[in-house]
Amino acid sequence: MKSFAKSTWLIPVGLLILSLLPLLGGAHRITELIGGAEITKDNARFFAAPVPIVLHVISCSVYFVLGAFQFSPDFRSNNRRWHRTAGRILIPTGLASAATGMWMAVAYPPLFGDGTALTYIRLMVGGAMMLFVCLGFAAIRQRAFNDHRAWMMRAYALAIAAGSQPLTLGIVFVIYGAFGEMEYTLGMTAGWLLNLAVAEWFIRRRKNPEVLRVRVENSVG
Repeated sequence: MKSFAKSTWLIPVGLLILSLLPLLGGAHRITELIGGAEITKDNARFFAAPVPIVLHVISCSVYFVLGAFQFSPDFRSNNRRWHRTAGRILIPTGLASAATGMWMAVAYPPLFGDGTALTYIRLMVGGAMMLFVCLGFAAIRQRAFNDHRAWMMRAYALAIAAGSQPLTLGIVFVIYGAFGEMEYTLGMTAGWLLNLAVAEWFIRRRKNPEVLRVRVENSVG
C-alpha cells in the first residue's frame, strides 16, 4: 500500500499524456478558426458552425487538465481545498463537454467513417457521461466519497477516450486492413469500452485495500 501511494503521481502524468493528442487537436481547430485557415472538406463544417466545436474544445481542455489531478490520492489529500474548488469547475465543464459532443454528433454533417450507428453511439456515450457526472455530484452531496470517486472516474474515462481511440482505430485497421464505416465505428467504440474497463479496474483495485484494512483493524480490535 505504501508503494502504491508513492506512485500515485504517475496517475495525473499518465492522464495528461493520454489527453495530449485531443488537446493538440482541439488547439489546432481553434487556431484554424481564429487564423482564418483555408477551408477544406475536413474543416468546412466547423467554419459553418463554430460554436459547438469552440465550446467543446474549451470545456474538454479544462476537464482533461483539472480532472487529471483529481485522481491522485496523495495530491487530493494534501490539497483538499483545491480538490473541492476544482470539483466545482469540473462538474459544469464535464456536462458541457458531453453536451457539446452530442451537439456536434447531430449538428455536423458526417465525414468519412461517420455513420448512423456511430452517431447513436456518440449520443449514448454523451448521455452516459452526463449521467455519471450527475451521479457523482449526488454522491458527494450525500458524503458518499467512494461512490463519488467511482462515478467521476467513469465520466472522465469516457471523456478522455479521445486519447485512446487512435490506438484502438490503429488496431482495427491492422486487423481488417481497411477503414470503412464499420471499421471506424468499431475502433471508436473500442476506445470508450477500453477506458471504461480500465476505470473499473482502478475502482475495484482501490476498494480491495480498504476492505483489507477494515478487516485487519477489526481483528486487532
